[in-house]
Amino acid sequence: MPIQKILIANRGEIACRVIRTAKKMGIKTVAVYSDADANALHVREADEAVHIGPAPSSQSYIVIDKILGAIRQTGADAVHPGYGFLSENPLFAAALEKEGVTFIGPPVGAIQAMGDKITSKKIAAEAGVSTVPGHMGLIEDADEAVRISASIGYPVMIKASAGGGGKGMRIAWNDAEAREGFQSSKNEAKSSFGDDRIFIEKFVTEPRHIEIQVLGDKFGNCLYLGERECSIQRRNQKVIEEAPSPFLDEATRRAMGEQAVALAKAVGYHSAGTVEFIVDGKANRFYFLEMNTRLQVEHPVTELVTGIDLVEQMIRVASGEKLSLTQADVKLNGWAIESRLYAEDPFRNFLPSIGRLSRYRPPVEGVQADGTVVRNDTGVYEGGEISMYYDPMIAKLCTWGETRAVAIDAMAAALNDFQVEGIGHNLPFLSAVMGQERFRSGRLTTAYIAEEFPEGFAGVAPDAASSRKLAAIAAVVNARVQVRATQISGTIGNHARVVGRDWVVKLGDDAHAVSLSGTAEAEIVTFAEGGESVTVAGSWHPGQTHAHFVLNGERLGVKVDLIGSVIRLRLNGMDVAARVRSPRVADLAKLMPVKLPPDTSKMLLCPMPGVITSVAVKPGDTVEAGQTLATVEAMKMENVLKAERRGVVKRVAASAGQSLAVDELIMEFE
Repeated sequence: MPIQKILIANRGEIACRVIRTAKKMGIKTVAVYSDADANALHVREADEAVHIGPAPSSQSYIVIDKILGAIRQTGADAVHPGYGFLSENPLFAAALEKEGVTFIGPPVGAIQAMGDKITSKKIAAEAGVSTVPGHMGLIEDADEAVRISASIGYPVMIKASAGGGGKGMRIAWNDAEAREGFQSSKNEAKSSFGDDRIFIEKFVTEPRHIEIQVLGDKFGNCLYLGERECSIQRRNQKVIEEAPSPFLDEATRRAMGEQAVALAKAVGYHSAGTVEFIVDGKANRFYFLEMNTRLQVEHPVTELVTGIDLVEQMIRVASGEKLSLTQADVKLNGWAIESRLYAEDPFRNFLPSIGRLSRYRPPVEGVQADGTVVRNDTGVYEGGEISMYYDPMIAKLCTWGETRAVAIDAMAAALNDFQVEGIGHNLPFLSAVMGQERFRSGRLTTAYIAEEFPEGFAGVAPDAASSRKLAAIAAVVNARVQVRATQISGTIGNHARVVGRDWVVKLGDDAHAVSLSGTAEAEIVTFAEGGESVTVAGSWHPGQTHAHFVLNGERLGVKVDLIGSVIRLRLNGMDVAARVRSPRVADLAKLMPVKLPPDTSKMLLCPMPGVITSVAVKPGDTVEAGQTLATVEAMKMENVLKAERRGVVKRVAASAGQSLAVDELIMEFE
């Protein structure tokens, strides 16, 4: 019997994603929500919604009895778990089976076998799948973790057996890091999954993270839908993904795909699932990492290059239908990129950010004028709130193009058009990566972010050419502000220009002397140095926060904000404050003193909104560089705060269990 009503046991963008396909198929949907999500987008988009408890997921989204209660209340005959939460919990799948409700996912046995990383590696080895060397037994304590790590040989990866999404994972390069990483992984695993079992395996030093999408039905048919490259990661959390991989050749793709299918068949798998591999970029060898028995966050890039709606296939398989395609039918067309937009501030070491989205305006979705495609999967809206209780993802922005270069250019343009205000977010970082030669050439590893941004992310500094482009735009913006001010004052009747023609544009340390001519529709900006002229067209007007400017034929999507006398321009990861002054005022401005920021060098400030889980020192203690001072938990991640140098604790202002705002004092030093 066809499925009539689906309850989505999840929230945010994945809940909205499932609702979209269900509506297309004519199936009713039910949302569930916590106190924090009463006004969430997935609640608005579903046909029905049921409240299931307080904000913490441990009291709402992962409480099986509450989900079952919502099913009974609404009469839903099927459940889609999304990803995270209960999606890979065999007890949940078994409870649904007992209830007579269809689980839109794999059988319980497959979840059990693949959900435990230790068991899954043993099954993979038996199925002929290449596996990473490591210790497959459980580890009792930190001392044993250190002994095992040393025997395997550093570096090693310490991982939660029931983990996923980067939670409960640490890389250790020595005994001290193995000891600390073991404890942190156990803590995160217990809080995120309710299971603190840990295992250790060899860490491949130049790894690429490449995964194979599989799809199977209940009749033994199983196939693979190509691969996804997921090597751009931070703290083992994927940030940018693409399909296909720029690294794989057809022979390696086939070998990985066939092994993935063999593993799926070994556990009687049906539905959509993903087999993840670590690929040694030097030796061109691949090793089984884990199997995710659910839909992946990055599934849209596979959909864009195959034309297959994976959620629809999951629903059809759960309904008892046979797959309507064979391996020979699977064709990879073009290239797709996904950028995960997170509520994480890259200028503060990617620490979580919470608050209200005062501005949220994604780029226009669908087929663009140049034939590329833009897709934005999201679960938020302008005016909505980013909560501290859940994953910091805001949206998944995807682009498709006929080639990888075209898809990257489309992504760069779409990121420029994406407007988000009110919270810290990683848009400028994503834009910066799109412009890097290493990324464009496809030389990726999971250490990409650490290697390319070893001192953290400080924005993109304009080069000489970019500085001139931004200066020309700033000059035009200033001219239009001046014209508007003149019109409002009533001293202009025929719209003729009455503003000055000569200006000095200050961008950081750069100063550009320019003169303006031309018309309001096509301004001509001439630089005094070199005499170069740039024609600037575009319909920007005061009050507009984003506009497309065309500079000598080049189209640029620029975010524009007027902050007093400052013109803030953001483009391609650059964020500049431009001051446009008359030559006389520019000369006087050079004489103004510079205000220095306050000295916080002797303070430990809370780097993000979160809960202090432990304080490791007390007043009077002498601490050494690298010593743990405190831990903060935010957005399901445990963050260890360490001393930057030797010092003596003067005062401890926070205690375990206390909730702190960003930059609130934890302790100070003598």
